[in-house]
Amino acid sequence: MISLWSDNQFKSLENDLIDKEIHDDLIERIYTTRLLGQDSNLVLHGGGNTSLKTKDKDVTGKIHDVLRIKGSGWDMSDIQPAGLPSVKLGPLLKLKNIKSITDQEMVNYVRSNLLDINSPNPSVESLLHAFLPHKFIDHTHASAILSLTNHKNGINICKEILGDSTGIVPYVMPGFELAKKALHVYEQNRKITSLILMNHGIFTFASNAKESYENMIFTVNKFEDYINKNRKNFFISNVKVDKYLPVSEVASIIRGACTFKDEFSFDGISRFIVTFRSNQKILNYVNGKDLSRYSQVGVVTPDHIIRTKHIPLLLSEPILSDKNKFKEEASIAVKKFVKEYKSYFIRNNIRYELSKSELDPIPRVVLVKGIGLFALGRSLKEAKIAADIAENTIDIITDSESLGGFESISESDLFDVEYWSLEQAKLLKGSKLPFDGVVVAVTGGGGEIGSEISELFVKYGAHVAVLDINYNLAKSICSNIGRNAFPFECDVTNNESVVLAFENITRFFGGIDIVVSNAGAAWEGKIGEVDDSILRESFEINFFSHQTVASNAVKVMKNQNMGGVLLFNISKQAINPGLNFGPYGLPKAATLFLVRQYALDHASDGIRSNAVNPDRIRSGMLNNDLISSRSKARGLTEKEYMTANLLGKEIKAKDVALAFVHQALQSKTTADVTTVDGGNISAILR
Repeated sequence: MISLWSDNQFKSLENDLIDKEIHDDLIERIYTTRLLGQDSNLVLHGGGNTSLKTKDKDVTGKIHDVLRIKGSGWDMSDIQPAGLPSVKLGPLLKLKNIKSITDQEMVNYVRSNLLDINSPNPSVESLLHAFLPHKFIDHTHASAILSLTNHKNGINICKEILGDSTGIVPYVMPGFELAKKALHVYEQNRKITSLILMNHGIFTFASNAKESYENMIFTVNKFEDYINKNRKNFFISNVKVDKYLPVSEVASIIRGACTFKDEFSFDGISRFIVTFRSNQKILNYVNGKDLSRYSQVGVVTPDHIIRTKHIPLLLSEPILSDKNKFKEEASIAVKKFVKEYKSYFIRNNIRYELSKSELDPIPRVVLVKGIGLFALGRSLKEAKIAADIAENTIDIITDSESLGGFESISESDLFDVEYWSLEQAKLLKGSKLPFDGVVVAVTGGGGEIGSEISELFVKYGAHVAVLDINYNLAKSICSNIGRNAFPFECDVTNNESVVLAFENITRFFGGIDIVVSNAGAAWEGKIGEVDDSILRESFEINFFSHQTVASNAVKVMKNQNMGGVLLFNISKQAINPGLNFGPYGLPKAATLFLVRQYALDHASDGIRSNAVNPDRIRSGMLNNDLISSRSKARGLTEKEYMTANLLGKEIKAKDVALAFVHQALQSKTTADVTTVDGGNISAILR
């Protein structure tokens, strides 16, 4: 690890911020905080904080001694001045002299001394930063530090590496008690330049930002050097080489096994997004013969438990020739994990006089021999965070085990952090939406109707795979929608393309819950005169593509074993044929029958099949030329044609999207067709 300090970069930042009247020491603080945050071996998903003791003025112009400390929700890698809120230092220092304070009292007290009450919550380690006298203080969860502070002989190793230049703080839960303990250790030797917190991380400090930052790099390097020089043991594989199930199938099996009842979900089932990681280091780890020992010890730093649970779930190799065996094992293993988690909760909740409410007992990390690791989250972002932490944990435990043995904090300490209200507050942001954790695939996603469908499902909480033959168009649509919309290339008339797209979606999200088969195209012509090739081409996209998409979706849904929803875009032409429009209407009529066949054949799998019947929607298919042609065929003006319904209103793509969301939400409705046409008696279902 090298120092990333650059005089030129610092000067550039200084030039950017000086106009905003940001003083020099705060600029230094911002710069080194970003340097720390940009290195995942130092700071991973909020695992660290920094502070500065300086002066700041309130709204009256009065100058105060303040602690500027990283606020909750801010990423250190790109922190701004607002991410380091000012807290009055004097009142914080008064807490040195009291014996105890509750967590909530501490949070309220710190927050009550913010200069700006609208600032983010200061770090839960604010008091530790305040109590130490140094102007600049840096805190990280450096991987090398954690490898050795979680070693069974960690204290002695830390003393061997750093001697009298550091103070060692035995594990104490973050908060007031840790602040007091750290101050006590510092006061035993005020010449130290760092504090090592066992099972937690490292603090460095100095009178200027550069020195504190480079002290961090220097200290971490010493730990890395020790590991590299003394590493002896490596994981020995306990797995025979065999042909394994595709990752996409393994992911969907795991996702299906890791569900639980949820009254707020659209169908009463709470789902997770699943992401996958694998490399040689991960494979060495999951294939190790002692995996059941070293992987089940606990987390490497307390912050991680809210993302990964206290231990991962372990599964054996998913042999290609015996998928059912792996499915059964996964189901049994998850049930066992849930049962053991509930026992873990009960025996530790007794210490709290049964005052804690149990969190969901579903694992967040699954280690599969021969394959790698799978991580679960309520969103793709959460799943990736869990995966990052799990991968980091593997690195740390690998290093610790190579030196003789990893050792985490006790079960009771793990529980205390997992059920610590201040940690749980990090996870309780935002309201519950009906499609949270739900994966929706929309074909024809690049068109007007498809894009509206995709956007509306995202608004309702879903993760949406936007499929289109034009990948760049799908990418543009996703960019416009923003968060939780992802592009996938797919030619729905090509079976191989559909298979690949569904495999990619399943590998990316862990599975698929709702499919909106929306892609289509229109041809005109008298049925007795139209060229056979045109009719066949229309059937390919307006009928067979729906079958191809639906059949591939069913495979994934059955693999997950938690039901699913098939939604089809049919047309009024399926019910009320138009003059010279047979090439379009005939395959749409066949698709209407297809909808009901799926409802009949797959209800026993928990799969619902419904359709939306829209009429006259301006889109890439019903473009201006076709509107002109169809209006003439019906003897109407273009305006009359587009508003020829009982309500006299033109139907928009958004109206169709609302109908699809409605169909998805109706958990006890199948074989249904919802008409969106403003009212057309001649086209009603009979």
